[in-house]
Amino acid sequence: MAPQGYVAAAGISDIPQGTMKTVRIAGRNIALINVDGEIFAVDDTCTHAQCSLGNEGFLEGQVITCGCHGAQFDVTTGKVQGLPATVDIGSYPVKITDNTVYVAIPTV
Repeated sequence: MAPQGYVAAAGISDIPQGTMKTVRIAGRNIALINVDGEIFAVDDTCTHAQCSLGNEGFLEGQVITCGCHGAQFDVTTGKVQGLPATVDIGSYPVKITDNTVYVAIPTV
């Protein structure tokens, strides 16, 4: 059963350590990222040129680099770490229950 306010996003086995997976939740593309066994959820779209971070990006530690122009974001917070992006990406709470990854996405 999903924790209150959370939506099932993926199975924990779908996101091996050091990898990313893009999912669609509540009309948004969300990148799920496994950093050292901890799952993070951020907006999948780079704020610089609207490229997919989960599909076109590269992960090194807790920093995701956009494959289009090299903008960098901290996946634990969504904060910009490197230009050309100047706007942070959204970061969302994650819970894991019964090997399922759940993400809390605010409704607009």
